[in-house]
Amino acid sequence: MRLVIAQCQVDYTGRLTAHLPWARRLIIVKADGSVSVHADDRAYKPLNWMSPPCTLTEREPAADEAAAVSALDPQITTVWEVDSAGGDHLQILLGDISLDVTEELGVDPGLQKDGVEAHLQELLAENPDAFGEGWSVVQREYMTPIGPVDLLCRDAEGTYVAVEVKRRGEIDGVEQLTRYLDLMNRDHLLGDHVLGVFAAQQIKPQARTLATDRGISCLTVDYDALRGMDHPEERLF
Repeated sequence: MRLVIAQCQVDYTGRLTAHLPWARRLIIVKADGSVSVHADDRAYKPLNWMSPPCTLTEREPAADEAAAVSALDPQITTVWEVDSAGGDHLQILLGDISLDVTEELGVDPGLQKDGVEAHLQELLAENPDAFGEGWSVVQREYMTPIGPVDLLCRDAEGTYVAVEVKRRGEIDGVEQLTRYLDLMNRDHLLGDHVLGVFAAQQIKPQARTLATDRGISCLTVDYDALRGMDHPEERLF
């Protein structure tokens, strides 16, 4: 992992355009190739980012960088060009750098899911009809080059489907499934196109919007009904 604190200006072009004016920020480059730009707020959420797979190229600034106003040109020391496989582009103009360190973190054991989330995954594996009639589970914890996707299923048409299971569905979970799908869709053994399902007890509106934009289906799971403990006749209300 590489951590850089520097004066910078960031411009993104792709599905839309976004601009971060000149300011002091933290830039994180991870071993998976992802690049994210952070301010000193917003908790863990970056101001802008590029998900893997992507390539980072560092170069000397040109005489007149098109994305910079002329007053900033003398302050620019390095230019980062970050490109995704899908054609998205992130340009980071770096000025004064106060920190630039690289540390090897080693292999992470992964997130240890709480009991509810782990049990939810187990219940969905035992009840694939929760996704639709004719579905079947091929494998739990299907390993990809960057970690395991919770369930690998087949739908009624025989198409492979990657399912990510969360107790609470947030944007990070959608990003995680997006990375898995990108790699799985390069595996010819899985067919021409692997579909994605984001399953959770609660799915935040922002996560649902992002999933829909990326062609990922969302499933809100009733945990009690799935484990056969939801008996309406026993309720007082």
